[in-house]
Amino acid sequence: MTAINRSALVPYSAQEMSALVVDIESYPRFLPWCKGARILSQNAKETIACLDIAYQGIHKSFTTRNERKGQEAIEMYLVKGPFSHLHGIWEFRQLEDAASKISLSLEFAFSDKMLDVAFKPAFIGVANGLVDSFTKRAIDLYGSRE
Repeated sequence: MTAINRSALVPYSAQEMSALVVDIESYPRFLPWCKGARILSQNAKETIACLDIAYQGIHKSFTTRNERKGQEAIEMYLVKGPFSHLHGIWEFRQLEDAASKISLSLEFAFSDKMLDVAFKPAFIGVANGLVDSFTKRAIDLYGSRE
């Protein structure tokens, strides 16, 4: 199993950053590897969504259940896709009036060895860039605050 942990201090509120992660249907606008994002079902506490990703010539889709834990966290569980295991958690911790720490912890394993060899490096690249991508999205939507 592969584990990735990334975090950043950002000049945006935890609520603003959480709103970006929850807005799944906007992912194709700012995540170049995300070719499609569909909400399959949604209620006040969770969203089930499917992402279509393409990275370095490899195309895959996967579905996750995303549980909102207030403004503080979003926990992601695999529903279906090319993984034997996929679990992640975004955490948003307010530090000051207009600053927060965002963190992403992600664990994954692919369902077969061939897929692991072919797609694991690409998925690591995607996962490693997520915190930076959401920080850049915040700048685009909320303006630079540094």
